[in-house]
Amino acid sequence: MEIHRDRMAGKLYISQKKYLEKVIDRFNMGDCKSLSIPLAAHFKLSSNSSPTIEEEIEKTHVLYSSVVGSLMYAIAYTRPNLSHVISVVSRFMHNPCEDHWDVVKWILHYVKGSFDKCLVFNISKSITFDVIGYVDSDYGGDLDQRRSISDYIFTLCMGIIS
Repeated sequence: MEIHRDRMAGKLYISQKKYLEKVIDRFNMGDCKSLSIPLAAHFKLSSNSSPTIEEEIEKTHVLYSSVVGSLMYAIAYTRPNLSHVISVVSRFMHNPCEDHWDVVKWILHYVKGSFDKCLVFNISKSITFDVIGYVDSDYGGDLDQRRSISDYIFTLCMGIIS
């Protein structure tokens, strides 16, 4: 984790650039092109496409779980912008298919293009130290069980804390 403080501007920057670079290299995605969005609308994931043959399940399961777990670590500290897409792909960790793996690779392309993103706490633009919360939901977005999905963000000094 890298922390940079700009006292003159009243900003605190927290990032995990080096960690994410290691993740990209670990999964041999160092030469991939960068993307600007974490998940494209054309991906429609469902467990109906998951493999049923035991050999196919084992082949992709370990690598898929490793990538998702590595990105979950980044979410916990400095990359809440990945929370939604990782929650989508983590639903299929028990039995991922090629379509699910394509989405995880898409996310890695996005991560490569967003190394410079970090948490920024800006005291100069904050009037008070109030915690501000935002909530959004998607009714019926889960194609398998047709249940609603919701997400939230809480900020302090214009920086995400949860």
